[in-house]
Amino acid sequence: MPLADFVHLRVHTAYSLSAGAIKVKELVGLCRGEAMPAVAITDSGNLFGALEFAIACAEAGIQPVIGCELALTSSEPRFGPRQGNGGAAELDRVVLLAQSEAGYRNLMALSSRAYLDGEAGAEPAVSLADLAAAGEGLLCLAGGSGGPVGRLLAEGQTEAAEAMLLQLKQAFPERLYIELQRHGLPQEARSEAGLIELAYAHDLPLVATNDAYFPGREFHEAHDALLCIAQGRAVADDDRKRLTAEHFFRPAEEMRALFVDLPEACDNTLVIARRCAFIPQPRKPILPAFPLPDGTSEESALREAARGGLEARLEAARIEDAGPYYERLAFELDMIVKTGFAGYFLIVADFIQWAKRQGIPVGPGRGSGAGSVVAWALTITDLDPLRFGLLFERFLNPERVSMPDFDVDFCQDRRDEVIRYVQQKYGRDRVAQIITFGKLQARAVLRCRPGARHALRPDRPAVQAGAVQSGAPRHLGKSDRRRAAIAAAAR
Repeated sequence: MPLADFVHLRVHTAYSLSAGAIKVKELVGLCRGEAMPAVAITDSGNLFGALEFAIACAEAGIQPVIGCELALTSSEPRFGPRQGNGGAAELDRVVLLAQSEAGYRNLMALSSRAYLDGEAGAEPAVSLADLAAAGEGLLCLAGGSGGPVGRLLAEGQTEAAEAMLLQLKQAFPERLYIELQRHGLPQEARSEAGLIELAYAHDLPLVATNDAYFPGREFHEAHDALLCIAQGRAVADDDRKRLTAEHFFRPAEEMRALFVDLPEACDNTLVIARRCAFIPQPRKPILPAFPLPDGTSEESALREAARGGLEARLEAARIEDAGPYYERLAFELDMIVKTGFAGYFLIVADFIQWAKRQGIPVGPGRGSGAGSVVAWALTITDLDPLRFGLLFERFLNPERVSMPDFDVDFCQDRRDEVIRYVQQKYGRDRVAQIITFGKLQARAVLRCRPGARHALRPDRPAVQAGAVQSGAPRHLGKSDRRRAAIAAAAR
């Protein structure tokens, strides 16, 4: 089967939270079905799925292109934001694609800056100056009608559009493409001629993209419902965000037919894929060094602290037969040192002991970590593993070495104090909180009707829901439809 002569360079997966509805493995399947040799992931403002996507593509023999769609903010009034549906300000967007390791690092830095430096509650965005400062190794798609140049053209601001284009060209020399899209939107028709004219005037290449949010046209109605849930709006509302049925993973032949008048725009998708031949690799966790006096190693510090801690534990518990405990301690210490996690135990013990000294309630320890005598001796956990017959091998196994996982509970009202302590001691750039991704299953979808109080809040997902909800609602089965009918009757 010959390879397709077009590849998608603008795809929103389910990691475009409450917006994209294409799963990573599903995206790989779509590419294989269409014989596309490469594909890009360009989720909104984040790189959550980059590594998963790269691994899945590599295993399937498809070249992954790592990208991100970034919102832009500008202090210049002439480049101000557009008015979106309902009169709300809507930021311009561009797509950045990583060409190298340096570009990938810059892309991560820009995404982080968008979240960390923005105002609370506002959409994460970066400035043009940020793009110029971190443009190395990145290729830029100017955003089509949704980008700053296309938006200004659609508004009739031709001079401002050209000025914006020149800024982007300076930030991305020989790495800027004029993006064209044909989803049937009015603003696309208003801006396309101007985009093509500017591209030819400034010797910039064109590229055709289709902003894919869902797999096929038949998913449009379900995806529209997902957008309603995300916005807390009803399907019948006119002043809400909408996408067309054309925002799907178009086959290559359809894209070629759609841009039959501009074949070079489709040709350039293959050129860009070749220019972005970079694949991120999985890496082991990098732990900060535990601060110790000169001449003291993490290994010796851990052994000393664990032996002293075990002695105190045995004395407090009045355990007379200490032999089995010291034998287990020696075995665990050898395994911990061998696998390189001595510093990890010291770090975890440090902030737990600090919290206890501050009077912050700390749980006794859950999960497989409770099977470690070393953790018990260091007061990371409060359960005697020998008394309850708990196995250390469930926590750290030489046959399957992975980062040990301590389940630690802190008082909800004072957990921020512990986080601040860790940030101050080890560096803010070395401390992060994890994100948890969930799915909108049928029951949650039914409860997400407009006006209802529901855990899903796109602006504060982790605070109210405890997990970020993503993914499109699946088709309802017979039992789901019956429950939906009962719920509707109850309302």
